[in-house]
Parts: sequence; C-alpha cells; structure tokens
Amino acid sequence: MWDGNPLCDLLGVDHPIIQAPMAGSTTPQLAATVSNAGGLGSLGLASSTVDAADQQLAAFKSLSNRSLNANFFCHAEPGEVAGAAEAMRERLRPWYAAHGLGEVPVPSVPYRGFNAEHLELIRRHRPRVVSFHFGLPAEELFRAVKQTGAVVMSSATTVAEARWLEARGVDVVIAQGLEAGGHRGIFLSDDAAAQVGLFALLPQVARAVRVPVVAAGGIADGRGVAAAIVLGASGAQLGTAFLRCPEANVPAAHRAALASASDDGTRLTRLFSGRPNRVLRSPFMDEMRDAEELAAPFPSQSSLIAPLRREAGRTGVVAHLAGQAAALTREMPAAELVRALIGETEQHLHGPGGGNRRGAV
Repeated sequence: MWDGNPLCDLLGVDHPIIQAPMAGSTTPQLAATVSNAGGLGSLGLASSTVDAADQQLAAFKSLSNRSLNANFFCHAEPGEVAGAAEAMRERLRPWYAAHGLGEVPVPSVPYRGFNAEHLELIRRHRPRVVSFHFGLPAEELFRAVKQTGAVVMSSATTVAEARWLEARGVDVVIAQGLEAGGHRGIFLSDDAAAQVGLFALLPQVARAVRVPVVAAGGIADGRGVAAAIVLGASGAQLGTAFLRCPEANVPAAHRAALASASDDGTRLTRLFSGRPNRVLRSPFMDEMRDAEELAAPFPSQSSLIAPLRREAGRTGVVAHLAGQAAALTREMPAAELVRALIGETEQHLHGPGGGNRRGAV
C-alpha cells in the first residue's frame, strides 16, 4: 500500500514516483529535478555512446545527491543485418527519392546492449538504481551490477516474464502494460499483440512475485497512481507525463503533438527501430503500415530511417514517443508535476483530509 511503503527505503526516495528512463528525451536536469523533489529520476542511456552516458551521469551528480536510476537495453545483438534489410530498403526508396535524399543507407547497428563498458560506468558512478529493458544482461554482468550495491529493476510485460526476472534476482519488477509509450519491454516472446493492458497485468504480477512491483503504462496523474496502488503496485513509473516538462529534451513539434493528443492517437510500430514502439500516429506510419514485417532487426532499422527523421521538416517522418494517456499530460516544471502527483494520489487514496505525512507518500 501507499502507507509505510518499503519500496521508498529500497530506492532511497521519499515518494514511490519514478520518472521513466526515456532514451533521447530524458536529461540530467529532468532526472535531478525529479529526484530532488523526492521521486526517482531516471536517465535513459540505452542509445547513448559510453562517453555521452558518462557525461550524463556526471551531470546528474553535479545537480543532485539523491537516488538515480540508470537504464540500459539488454537486446540480443542482431549480427549481420545487410541482407535482412534489403526489402525495407526497397520499400523506403520512394521516400528517399521524393525528398532528394539519395540512396537508402546500408544498415548499421547504432548502439549495443548492456556490456562491459556499461558495467564500468556503473562501477564508476554507483547509481542507486540500475534498470534494464528487454530482459537482463548476461549472468556475469548482472551479478557484477548487483555487486556494486545497486538496486536492480527490469520490465515485464507478462506474468511469465515477471517470474523469470524474480527467479534471476531482480529487486523490483516493473509491470509494463500495453498502454505504455516507447518500446515494449517484451523479451520471452516476440508477439506484442498478446500483451495485455496494465490493469489486467498488474494484479496478476503482484500475486505472482514476492518482490515489489512498479506499475507502468497509461498513468499520467494521481488517479492512475492511486489505482495502481490499489491493484497491488508499490509505486508507479510515468514517462509521457514528464515529456511536456521544460527539463525534458523534447522538440517543440513533439510537445505540440502531445498537447493536442487524443485517446486513440497512438500506435505500436516497428518502423522506427525494428521492435514494437508506441508513438503518436503519423502519415508516414499510415502509408508504411504494410511494411511493418519488413523492418530490419533491432536496432538497425533506426539507421535506415535516420536520414528521413533528420529532415522531418520536409519528410514528415517523426517518431513522437507517447503512451495512451498522452491526452492527460500537463505542461509544468518537473518539480511541480511530482508535487501534483503526490497530492492527487494522497487525495484519491485517503480523501481530502489524508494529509501529506512523511513516509506515507
């Protein structure tokens, strides 16, 4: 329950509110502001170079002495990708030709899964929390992360994944519902269509594992946090809710799209990375919907799309990260948003007289 929450002690926070680690959109300023406000700020380091990740971790430490969640991907390396991408390259050629961008590039692998270099970052910076997406790293790397004293969290999209994570020693399971923006954390299957919504998944995961469970997906205000707590979560992770904060690295066009979002405005697509990714619907996605199964292996698909995205003003090819609760987002500083979430949650759980007792939220 919200009162006497052991997750707060585990994470070293005052309130079990986690700002999701959205690679490319999170900044040290956003993470530090959330952590300084009593929640858990996160850095999405999955697509960063090792040097860039090192700089972000150092920047956070210069802004906050509170807990930080450093997040990484654990995807399988795709191997040789040129042959697997030829059908997608052919499908994209009309787009490149129409906008004078030349030949579709030969695919490359823009970033790797968690490896020994990332481990050295963890050893050097010692974040309180390390989280993973797409399962866990190799056993020796996972154990080495645990030996640094970090609390380890990872995403589960099914009960089977939650049990798998607990059996391998994670400290916290993040139950990610179908509503969540960004990449599905799915890793025991490749059938994203079989994933269920958060409020069906959450109570089943909470019953299946003994470690604390964090709810993620479609939560943008205190009503959602309170509902998650009632259904068995020890805390909530919110991503899209923080994208309109000034501290987030979100272009003006993305912010405007979020401000006018509707409940049916997002879609899951493989077109931008090769794995199912929830973003705001766009004409590019509509026109290319027949090519979903042609996507190059993750993450090499992003290298085929990158030139089109860099020229988004001409091409209209955008990948605006958003969950299904995008219409509930608010434009406000991150610290104010954390305070609003705490107050709203307390009100819905305890009523207007619930107060803001230390240790209760």
